[in-house]
Amino acid sequence: MKQVTLRAPGGLDNLVVQEAAAPAAPGAGEITLRLRASSLNYHDYRVCAVEGALPDGRIPMADGAGVVEAVGPGVTDLAPGDHVVSVFFPDWQEGDDRPSSFVTTPGDGRDGYAREAVTLSATWVTRAPEGWSHEEAATITTAGATAWRALVVDAGLKAGDVVAVLGTGGVSIYALQLAKAMGARVIATSSSDAKLERLRELGADHVINYRKTPDWGAEMQRLTGGRGVDIVVEVGGPATLAQSIVAGRPGAHIALIGVLTGRAGEVPTAALMAKQQRLQGLIVGSRQHQLDFVRALNVLPLRPVIDRSFALTELAEAFRYQESGAHFGKICVTI
Repeated sequence: MKQVTLRAPGGLDNLVVQEAAAPAAPGAGEITLRLRASSLNYHDYRVCAVEGALPDGRIPMADGAGVVEAVGPGVTDLAPGDHVVSVFFPDWQEGDDRPSSFVTTPGDGRDGYAREAVTLSATWVTRAPEGWSHEEAATITTAGATAWRALVVDAGLKAGDVVAVLGTGGVSIYALQLAKAMGARVIATSSSDAKLERLRELGADHVINYRKTPDWGAEMQRLTGGRGVDIVVEVGGPATLAQSIVAGRPGAHIALIGVLTGRAGEVPTAALMAKQQRLQGLIVGSRQHQLDFVRALNVLPLRPVIDRSFALTELAEAFRYQESGAHFGKICVTI
Protein backbone atom coordinates (compact mmCIF):
# COMPACT_ATOMS: atom_id res chain seq x y z
CA MET A 1 0.00 0.00 0.00
CA LYS A 2 0.99 3.67 -0.29
CA GLN A 3 1.58 5.92 2.67
CA VAL A 4 3.07 9.35 3.34
CA THR A 5 5.68 9.82 6.06
CA LEU A 6 7.53 12.85 7.34
CA ARG A 7 11.31 12.63 7.31
CA ALA A 8 13.34 14.44 9.96
CA PRO A 9 13.75 17.31 10.55
CA GLY A 10 10.28 17.96 9.14
CA GLY A 11 8.88 20.60 6.82
CA LEU A 12 6.65 20.16 3.80
CA ASP A 13 9.58 19.29 1.52
CA ASN A 14 10.19 16.21 3.70
CA LEU A 15 6.77 14.63 3.14
CA VAL A 16 7.59 11.42 1.29
CA VAL A 17 5.32 8.95 -0.54
CA GLN A 18 6.37 5.36 0.22
CA GLU A 19 5.33 1.79 -0.40
CA ALA A 20 4.54 -0.12 2.81
CA ALA A 21 3.31 -3.55 3.80
CA ALA A 22 -0.42 -4.06 4.11
CA PRO A 23 -1.67 -3.93 7.70
CA ALA A 24 -1.96 -7.09 9.78
CA ALA A 25 -5.29 -8.88 10.10
CA PRO A 26 -7.45 -7.47 12.90
CA GLY A 27 -7.14 -9.01 16.35
CA ALA A 28 -9.66 -9.01 19.16
CA GLY A 29 -11.58 -5.72 19.25
CA GLU A 30 -9.94 -4.44 16.07
CA ILE A 31 -10.95 -3.58 12.52
CA THR A 32 -9.03 -3.16 9.28
CA LEU A 33 -9.99 0.10 7.63
CA ARG A 34 -9.50 0.89 3.94
CA LEU A 35 -8.98 4.64 4.07
CA ARG A 36 -10.62 6.71 1.35
CA ALA A 37 -10.19 10.31 2.49
CA SER A 38 -8.64 12.72 4.94
CA SER A 39 -8.95 16.46 5.45
CA LEU A 40 -6.46 19.17 6.33
CA ASN A 41 -6.52 21.14 9.56
CA TYR A 42 -4.27 23.86 10.95
CA HIS A 43 -3.00 21.34 13.50
CA ASP A 44 -1.89 18.99 10.71
CA TYR A 45 -0.18 21.85 8.90
CA ARG A 46 1.73 22.93 11.99
CA VAL A 47 3.07 19.48 12.85
CA CYS A 48 4.17 18.90 9.25
CA ALA A 49 5.52 22.36 8.43
CA VAL A 50 7.47 23.10 11.62
CA GLU A 51 10.88 21.45 11.76
CA GLY A 52 11.31 19.09 14.69
CA ALA A 53 7.59 18.89 15.48
CA LEU A 54 7.31 15.17 14.64
CA PRO A 55 9.70 12.22 14.96
CA ASP A 56 11.32 10.81 11.84
CA GLY A 57 8.96 8.58 9.85
CA ARG A 58 5.69 9.70 11.43
CA ILE A 59 2.59 9.22 9.26
CA PRO A 60 0.65 12.50 9.43
CA MET A 61 -3.06 13.43 9.34
CA ALA A 62 -5.56 13.26 12.20
CA ASP A 63 -8.65 12.82 10.02
CA GLY A 64 -9.46 9.54 8.31
CA ALA A 65 -12.60 8.18 6.67
CA GLY A 66 -13.16 4.95 4.82
CA VAL A 67 -14.70 1.49 4.67
CA VAL A 68 -14.34 -1.38 7.14
CA GLU A 69 -12.67 -4.29 5.33
CA ALA A 70 -12.50 -6.83 8.16
CA VAL A 71 -13.40 -7.13 11.84
CA GLY A 72 -11.69 -9.07 14.59
CA PRO A 73 -13.20 -11.23 17.34
CA GLY A 74 -15.49 -9.37 19.70
CA VAL A 75 -16.42 -6.56 17.31
CA THR A 76 -20.20 -6.61 17.09
CA ASP A 77 -21.21 -3.04 16.24
CA LEU A 78 -19.31 -2.81 12.94
CA ALA A 79 -19.17 -5.06 9.88
CA PRO A 80 -17.29 -5.18 6.58
CA GLY A 81 -18.66 -2.51 4.25
CA ASP A 82 -19.55 -0.02 7.00
CA HIS A 83 -18.46 3.57 6.43
CA VAL A 84 -16.58 4.99 9.41
CA VAL A 85 -14.55 8.02 10.43
CA SER A 86 -11.71 8.43 12.93
CA VAL A 87 -11.82 10.25 16.27
CA PHE A 88 -9.26 12.88 17.27
CA PHE A 89 -8.53 11.56 20.77
CA PRO A 90 -8.85 7.75 20.49
CA ASP A 91 -8.25 7.25 24.22
CA TRP A 92 -10.85 9.86 25.31
CA GLN A 93 -13.97 7.79 24.91
CA GLU A 94 -16.28 9.82 27.17
CA GLY A 95 -16.46 11.64 30.49
CA ASP A 96 -14.49 14.52 31.94
CA ASP A 97 -10.96 13.08 31.93
CA ARG A 98 -9.87 15.45 29.16
CA PRO A 99 -6.53 15.20 27.34
CA SER A 100 -4.21 18.19 27.72
CA SER A 101 -1.74 17.31 24.96
CA PHE A 102 -1.59 15.63 21.55
CA VAL A 103 0.41 12.55 22.57
CA THR A 104 -2.52 10.25 21.69
CA THR A 105 -3.65 12.13 18.56
CA PRO A 106 -3.14 10.36 15.21
CA GLY A 107 -0.76 12.24 12.98
CA ASP A 108 1.00 13.78 15.97
CA GLY A 109 1.72 11.59 18.99
CA ARG A 110 1.04 8.42 16.99
CA ASP A 111 0.81 7.53 13.31
CA GLY A 112 -2.11 9.03 11.43
CA TYR A 113 -4.15 8.40 8.30
CA ALA A 114 -2.04 9.50 5.33
CA ARG A 115 -2.08 5.89 4.08
CA GLU A 116 -4.31 3.48 2.24
CA ALA A 117 -5.17 1.08 5.06
CA VAL A 118 -4.72 0.55 8.79
CA THR A 119 -5.69 -1.97 11.47
CA LEU A 120 -6.83 -0.28 14.67
CA SER A 121 -9.17 -0.59 17.62
CA ALA A 122 -12.85 -0.45 16.70
CA THR A 123 -13.27 2.20 19.42
CA TRP A 124 -11.01 4.59 17.49
CA VAL A 125 -13.76 5.29 14.94
CA THR A 126 -17.46 6.08 14.75
CA ARG A 127 -19.90 5.50 11.94
CA ALA A 128 -19.88 8.20 9.28
CA PRO A 129 -23.00 10.32 8.69
CA GLU A 130 -25.48 8.51 6.48
CA GLY A 131 -25.11 9.22 2.78
CA TRP A 132 -22.01 11.37 3.10
CA SER A 133 -19.02 10.96 0.82
CA HIS A 134 -15.75 9.87 2.40
CA GLU A 135 -14.34 13.37 1.85
CA GLU A 136 -17.32 14.92 3.60
CA ALA A 137 -17.09 12.44 6.48
CA ALA A 138 -13.37 13.11 6.95
CA THR A 139 -14.13 16.73 7.84
CA ILE A 140 -15.96 15.87 11.06
CA THR A 141 -13.02 14.40 13.02
CA THR A 142 -11.36 17.71 13.85
CA ALA A 143 -13.20 20.72 12.41
CA GLY A 144 -16.75 19.46 12.71
CA ALA A 145 -16.39 17.95 16.16
CA THR A 146 -14.72 21.12 17.42
CA ALA A 147 -17.62 23.28 16.23
CA TRP A 148 -20.12 20.83 17.74
CA ARG A 149 -18.44 20.82 21.12
CA ALA A 150 -17.97 24.60 21.16
CA LEU A 151 -21.59 25.37 20.35
CA VAL A 152 -23.64 22.47 21.68
CA VAL A 153 -21.66 20.65 24.36
CA ASP A 154 -19.98 23.59 26.09
CA ALA A 155 -22.13 26.61 25.18
CA GLY A 156 -25.55 24.92 25.19
CA LEU A 157 -26.66 26.51 21.89
CA LYS A 158 -30.39 27.31 21.73
CA ALA A 159 -32.64 28.41 18.91
CA GLY A 160 -32.67 32.20 18.84
CA ASP A 161 -29.11 32.61 20.12
CA VAL A 162 -26.74 34.92 18.29
CA VAL A 163 -23.40 33.33 17.39
CA ALA A 164 -20.27 35.14 16.20
CA VAL A 165 -17.87 33.20 13.96
CA LEU A 166 -14.47 34.57 12.96
CA GLY A 167 -12.96 33.92 9.55
CA THR A 168 -13.63 31.24 6.96
CA GLY A 169 -11.65 28.24 8.17
CA GLY A 170 -13.14 24.79 8.58
CA VAL A 171 -14.29 25.22 12.20
CA SER A 172 -15.80 28.66 11.61
CA ILE A 173 -17.81 27.55 8.58
CA TYR A 174 -18.98 24.41 10.37
CA ALA A 175 -20.04 26.60 13.32
CA LEU A 176 -21.99 28.89 11.00
CA GLN A 177 -23.79 25.95 9.40
CA LEU A 178 -24.53 24.23 12.70
CA ALA A 179 -25.81 27.41 14.30
CA LYS A 180 -28.14 28.16 11.40
CA ALA A 181 -29.37 24.56 11.20
CA MET A 182 -30.24 24.69 14.91
CA GLY A 183 -32.16 27.97 14.70
CA ALA A 184 -29.56 30.54 15.74
CA ARG A 185 -28.56 33.81 14.09
CA VAL A 186 -24.96 34.30 12.96
CA ILE A 187 -22.63 37.26 12.56
CA ALA A 188 -19.53 36.34 10.56
CA THR A 189 -16.25 38.13 9.92
CA SER A 190 -13.59 37.98 7.22
CA SER A 191 -11.03 40.29 5.63
CA SER A 192 -12.31 39.39 2.14
CA ASP A 193 -15.52 40.86 0.73
CA ALA A 194 -15.74 37.94 -1.70
CA LYS A 195 -15.60 35.44 1.16
CA LEU A 196 -18.14 37.51 3.12
CA GLU A 197 -20.54 37.14 0.21
CA ARG A 198 -20.09 33.37 0.35
CA LEU A 199 -20.78 33.45 4.10
CA ARG A 200 -24.04 35.26 3.33
CA GLU A 201 -24.91 32.51 0.86
CA LEU A 202 -24.38 29.96 3.64
CA GLY A 203 -26.88 31.81 5.82
CA ALA A 204 -24.94 34.41 7.81
CA ASP A 205 -27.39 37.07 8.98
CA HIS A 206 -24.74 39.80 9.13
CA VAL A 207 -21.15 39.98 7.88
CA ILE A 208 -18.29 42.29 8.86
CA ASN A 209 -15.01 42.98 7.09
CA TYR A 210 -12.68 43.21 10.07
CA ARG A 211 -10.02 45.11 8.14
CA LYS A 212 -12.48 47.82 7.19
CA THR A 213 -14.12 47.67 10.64
CA PRO A 214 -11.32 46.94 13.16
CA ASP A 215 -13.69 47.61 16.09
CA TRP A 216 -15.88 44.73 14.98
CA GLY A 217 -16.89 43.94 18.55
CA ALA A 218 -18.69 47.27 18.80
CA GLU A 219 -20.27 46.63 15.40
CA MET A 220 -21.64 43.30 16.70
CA GLN A 221 -23.06 45.18 19.68
CA ARG A 222 -24.76 47.59 17.27
CA LEU A 223 -26.13 44.77 15.11
CA THR A 224 -27.72 43.16 18.18
CA GLY A 225 -29.29 46.38 19.42
CA GLY A 226 -26.69 46.81 22.15
CA ARG A 227 -27.31 43.37 23.66
CA GLY A 228 -24.25 41.55 22.33
CA VAL A 229 -23.83 38.04 21.01
CA ASP A 230 -24.47 34.92 23.07
CA ILE A 231 -21.57 32.78 21.79
CA VAL A 232 -18.26 33.63 20.13
CA VAL A 233 -16.29 30.93 18.31
CA GLU A 234 -12.87 32.47 18.91
CA VAL A 235 -10.19 31.19 16.53
CA GLY A 236 -7.73 34.07 16.60
CA GLY A 237 -6.50 34.19 20.16
CA PRO A 238 -4.52 37.14 21.54
CA ALA A 239 -5.18 39.67 18.75
CA THR A 240 -8.94 39.05 18.56
CA LEU A 241 -9.94 38.11 22.11
CA ALA A 242 -10.44 41.71 23.28
CA GLN A 243 -12.91 42.34 20.46
CA SER A 244 -14.70 39.05 21.22
CA ILE A 245 -15.20 40.20 24.80
CA VAL A 246 -16.62 43.52 23.54
CA ALA A 247 -18.93 41.64 21.15
CA GLY A 248 -20.33 39.32 23.82
CA ARG A 249 -23.33 40.07 25.99
CA PRO A 250 -23.01 39.90 29.77
CA GLY A 251 -22.72 36.19 30.52
CA ALA A 252 -21.65 35.30 26.95
CA HIS A 253 -19.74 32.12 26.22
CA ILE A 254 -16.43 32.56 24.38
CA ALA A 255 -15.12 29.27 22.97
CA LEU A 256 -11.35 29.57 22.55
CA ILE A 257 -10.55 27.01 19.86
CA GLY A 258 -7.61 28.59 18.05
CA VAL A 259 -4.50 30.71 18.47
CA LEU A 260 -3.96 31.85 14.89
CA THR A 261 -2.60 35.23 16.05
CA GLY A 262 -0.15 33.83 18.61
CA ARG A 263 0.22 31.52 21.57
CA ALA A 264 0.31 34.21 24.27
CA GLY A 265 -0.91 37.75 24.75
CA GLU A 266 -2.75 40.18 26.95
CA VAL A 267 -6.22 39.23 28.17
CA PRO A 268 -8.51 42.11 29.24
CA THR A 269 -9.45 40.33 32.45
CA ALA A 270 -11.31 43.30 33.96
CA ALA A 271 -13.67 43.47 30.98
CA LEU A 272 -14.16 39.69 31.03
CA MET A 273 -14.98 39.82 34.74
CA ALA A 274 -17.23 42.88 34.50
CA LYS A 275 -19.30 41.24 31.78
CA GLN A 276 -19.32 37.94 33.71
CA GLN A 277 -18.43 36.06 30.56
CA ARG A 278 -17.10 32.53 30.36
CA LEU A 279 -13.89 31.89 28.42
CA GLN A 280 -13.68 28.16 27.63
CA GLY A 281 -10.63 26.64 26.02
CA LEU A 282 -11.20 23.39 24.14
CA ILE A 283 -9.49 20.90 21.87
CA VAL A 284 -11.94 18.92 19.71
CA GLY A 285 -13.84 16.41 21.88
CA SER A 286 -14.40 12.83 23.01
CA ARG A 287 -15.64 9.87 21.01
CA GLN A 288 -19.03 10.25 22.72
CA HIS A 289 -19.20 13.85 21.54
CA GLN A 290 -18.59 12.62 17.99
CA LEU A 291 -21.23 9.90 18.29
CA ASP A 292 -23.75 12.58 19.34
CA PHE A 293 -22.58 14.84 16.54
CA VAL A 294 -23.04 12.14 13.88
CA ARG A 295 -26.51 11.40 15.20
CA ALA A 296 -27.37 15.09 14.79
CA LEU A 297 -25.85 15.24 11.30
CA ASN A 298 -28.12 12.38 10.24
CA VAL A 299 -31.13 14.66 10.72
CA LEU A 300 -29.79 18.19 10.20
CA PRO A 301 -29.85 19.84 6.73
CA LEU A 302 -26.09 20.33 6.65
CA ARG A 303 -23.23 19.29 4.39
CA PRO A 304 -19.65 20.51 4.84
CA VAL A 305 -18.12 23.01 2.43
CA ILE A 306 -15.21 21.41 0.56
CA ASP A 307 -12.99 23.80 -1.35
CA ARG A 308 -10.76 21.32 -3.16
CA SER A 309 -9.49 17.74 -2.99
CA PHE A 310 -5.96 16.47 -3.65
CA ALA A 311 -4.57 12.98 -4.16
CA LEU A 312 -2.66 11.36 -1.30
CA THR A 313 0.54 11.71 -3.32
CA GLU A 314 -0.12 15.48 -3.50
CA LEU A 315 -0.27 16.00 0.27
CA ALA A 316 2.58 18.53 0.33
CA GLU A 317 0.86 20.49 -2.45
CA ALA A 318 -2.38 20.42 -0.47
CA PHE A 319 -0.62 21.91 2.55
CA ARG A 320 0.92 24.63 0.40
CA TYR A 321 -2.54 25.49 -0.90
CA GLN A 322 -3.74 25.67 2.71
CA GLU A 323 -0.74 27.89 3.52
CA SER A 324 -1.78 30.33 0.80
CA GLY A 325 -5.07 31.11 2.57
CA ALA A 326 -6.94 31.04 -0.74
CA HIS A 327 -9.31 28.27 0.33
CA PHE A 328 -12.87 28.64 1.65
CA GLY A 329 -13.90 25.73 3.87
CA LYS A 330 -12.16 22.37 3.96
CA ILE A 331 -9.32 21.00 1.87
CA CYS A 332 -9.53 17.23 1.48
CA VAL A 333 -7.28 14.37 0.42
CA THR A 334 -8.77 11.55 -1.65
CA ILE A 335 -7.11 8.21 -0.98
